[in-house]
Formats: sequence, structure tokens, C-alpha cells
Amino acid sequence: MNNYRFILKEIEKLTLNKTFVRNYAFKSDLKIKWVRPEVIPSYKPGKSGDLGGVPPIEKQQFMLDFKNSKELQTANENVKKLFTLEFAPKKFTNRIYFSSLIEQVKRHDYDVGSIEVKMAKWTGVIRAFQDIMERFPTNRRLKVKLKELIDKRKKHLKYLRRWDYKKFEWLLATLNLEYKPHPPKYHSITRKESLQKLTDKYCEDIVQSRLKQYHSQLEIEQIAFLEEKIRTLAFIRDEEKHCGVQHTVTEEEIDEIRKQLDELKQKRDCIA
Repeated sequence: MNNYRFILKEIEKLTLNKTFVRNYAFKSDLKIKWVRPEVIPSYKPGKSGDLGGVPPIEKQQFMLDFKNSKELQTANENVKKLFTLEFAPKKFTNRIYFSSLIEQVKRHDYDVGSIEVKMAKWTGVIRAFQDIMERFPTNRRLKVKLKELIDKRKKHLKYLRRWDYKKFEWLLATLNLEYKPHPPKYHSITRKESLQKLTDKYCEDIVQSRLKQYHSQLEIEQIAFLEEKIRTLAFIRDEEKHCGVQHTVTEEEIDEIRKQLDELKQKRDCIA
């Protein structure tokens, strides 16, 4: 019993005196620098797939509701200015842009509910909201609305891509869009995993560079090797003739090697 207590005391002393050090960080001796990628908000064009924004629109044209008015054609210049986009709120300018998008994709003059028209409306609203978010990035309510609209458009684009791929490609090209679906599985980017991948790439680049150097060295030594091969084969042929044994080296083989040597020398001369 006393021996058992003595052993327990010794174990406690060793445990108290020993310090455990854990290094959780992944460190590499290679000169590899990793910078965490910048997080792109979901409402940015880089995530939504919009390759263009709202283009500049002439302020001298009439508002959409008064574009075909006959009375304004004969009205005073000051009256005309009151119905132009110059003095109108921003929403009237956006309506002109929405109308131009719809005109590009609608099936007929009375088309208001096709998938193409819906995509054009959503695309115009998304780009208008993106311009507002650039100026007011803290507008959370607008940010939520914009994200919901982008997800809605992606959902319909996914269905359109499945059922009518030609129309899907035509719509992307017409509206200047890029289809960026949601990833099937979320994967967080960590420093350790990224450094491991960079290290593997670094090692692979070293292997490829060494192989390239070795290949270049072999190409330099190829002329001397072929010349030595011709002399060796000629010596073997002469010795076989002198000894009267069956020939294992023919003139055709030596001529073929001479031809390779001449082609290689001509190639080197052209490069030089």
C-alpha cells in the first residue's frame, strides 16, 4: 500500500513539472505569403452576375408617360422642360431604362408576363438598387430586398437553363448577365488548408522546373550522344565483319541515326 502511494506521488510531481505546449498554427519554412481573400457582399455585381450597370440616359428626353404626347410637341419650351427627365426624380429615369430592357426581350407588343419580360424587369431593378447600395451601403432594408430579388432571378435562371438552354444563353447575352449559381456545399476558407495547397503547388512547380532543366540539358547533349552512337555502331559493324559473325548492326540503322543528327543540327542552326 505504501509503495502504491509513493508511485502516485511521483506521477503527480512529474505531471506538475511537465508543461504541455500545443502549436495549432500551421507554419511553413517556405516563403509563401497567403492573404485572406476579400469577402464580396452578395449584392455586388461580382456575386449577382450583372456585367453592366445602369447606363447614362439623356436628360433632355420626355418622361415615359409623356413620350408620345401630341400636346407637348407644340407646347412652349419651358413647359417641355417640366416634362423631361432633367427635373424628374430618379425613378422616372429608371423607368426609361426598364422599358429599354423589356423592348429587347419581349415576344410581342403586348407581352407583359413572359419569363423574358420578368427577367428584364428584375435585372433593371437589381441594377438600380445596386447603384443605391453603392451610395448607401448601410441601408439594411434595401440590402435584404436586393438579395431576395437576386436569389429569385437565379432560381428562375436555373429552371430556364434546365428546360430551354438556347433561350437561357440568348437571355444572358441580351441582358449582359453571367449565370453564377449557388455552390452546392458551403466551404469556409481557412489559412491552414490554403497554405497546404500553396505548398503543394510550390513543390509541383519545383518538380516541373527541374524536369524542364533536365530536358534542356538532355537536348544539349543529344548531338554528342548521337555522334558517339554512330561511332559505336560503326565499330560493332566492322568488328562483326572482321570476325565473320552474323551482323546485328545494319547500314540502314546507321544511316537513320545520321539523318536524325543532320535534322537536329539544322534545327539548332535555325534557332541560333
